[in-house]
Amino acid sequence: MLIGVYIVISKIKLYNSKTGKVEEFISIEPQKVSMYVCGPTVYNYAHIGNARPIVVFDMLRRLFEANGYKVEYISNITDVDDKIINKAIEEKVTENVITKRYLQAYLKLRDSLNTKDLDAMPKVTDTMAEIIVFIQSLLDSGHAYFVDGDVYFRVENIDDYGEFSKQNLEELKIGARVQENTLKENPLDFALWKKTDQGIMWESPFGKGRPGWHTECVVMIDNHFHNKIDIHGGGLDLRFPHHENEIAQAKAAFGHDLANYWIYNGMLNIAGEKMSKSLGNVLLAQDVTDTLGTNKTRWILLSGHYKEQLQFSDELLKQADSELGKIAQALKQAVVKLALQDYQDDLYDEASYEAFVNCLNDDLNTPNGYAVIFDTVKEINQLVRQAEVDLSLLSQKINAVTKMLDLLGVLFEKIELDAEDKEMYNQWTKAKVEKDFKKADSLRVALIEKGIL
Repeated sequence: MLIGVYIVISKIKLYNSKTGKVEEFISIEPQKVSMYVCGPTVYNYAHIGNARPIVVFDMLRRLFEANGYKVEYISNITDVDDKIINKAIEEKVTENVITKRYLQAYLKLRDSLNTKDLDAMPKVTDTMAEIIVFIQSLLDSGHAYFVDGDVYFRVENIDDYGEFSKQNLEELKIGARVQENTLKENPLDFALWKKTDQGIMWESPFGKGRPGWHTECVVMIDNHFHNKIDIHGGGLDLRFPHHENEIAQAKAAFGHDLANYWIYNGMLNIAGEKMSKSLGNVLLAQDVTDTLGTNKTRWILLSGHYKEQLQFSDELLKQADSELGKIAQALKQAVVKLALQDYQDDLYDEASYEAFVNCLNDDLNTPNGYAVIFDTVKEINQLVRQAEVDLSLLSQKINAVTKMLDLLGVLFEKIELDAEDKEMYNQWTKAKVEKDFKKADSLRVALIEKGIL
């Protein structure tokens, strides 16, 4: 809403998969946000599709903080899984060797993507005692049953099972019966505890084994927050069965569905095909980030609306090159203009910045936010070309753009000119005016090497 040249900051609105509509965000505690995002199973290196939720939810966290919220953001590490065990057997090492290797790679990736530090990163192996107690409580309440060393959740106890992810239960039952454990009461019942005779295992009242994937997150959320949380997030592929089964257990154990808002990012496609390790076209996220750089990788991953599929293509890379290049060049020229005049000012253009924040507050509409950045960059270019530059306004526009980029996690390093740099720049300008092209070209090359031009 425009009021003169000023803009009123709007309320944050998010698409809530729980209700199927965009809603105004209202936190459980005033100006505090509790957020849990499903983390990786550390058995392999992350592909570029895995990087999208890392960046999307990091930006969401930054947006809340820009709106004055204190955010408590945790994401788990699944370090118990059949894939981990199989990898360890294949390499003839312990599971710890596998999980340590890929956890270190994941942490390096997060750092490479310029993400803010998480408040906690709980591991399944560190939560095993609580998981076993939780499973026992479901057995005691009749929401789970024991069969030949395995423990299953009784889906029929949850009246609205399947509604969250809009599943047709009869169709699911037909599919589940194809390779069904006939000892289960219902084909849709899922494992809480798996009996095992190989790989890592724990002693429990139900026998030696390891927990089921769907149980781990429920326990880690409760273990950390001890209550219902504001936001549960992750990739869209987690909605069923993982999150549907999390909700079922939470309702059985706690009487609530874990979170008020369920937020998902869309999948990332390459050449129109869904990212999948079976396709052979998987790009490792660390390789992409090392090649493109942090800024370009984040810019690309945030370029489309977070809920939609993102087509990772050569065209998108070229577009990001062009867009970031225009922004960087405009900021560089403007900063040099200020530096030559020894002008410094910490103020920023509030109207431009608030217009940008309002775009993100509208269900993280980054495409519209990018448009605000480009409009402000255009204004910067116009100011730089003026014979008499309004240095104060130019500075405020620069600072507004850098604040917008920072909210996206994109870093712009301001150029600092020393006395020698300024003298060289002035000599270059003088040589151009005097049409001393040989000298001007030589000085231009030197200024480019210094990153000033």
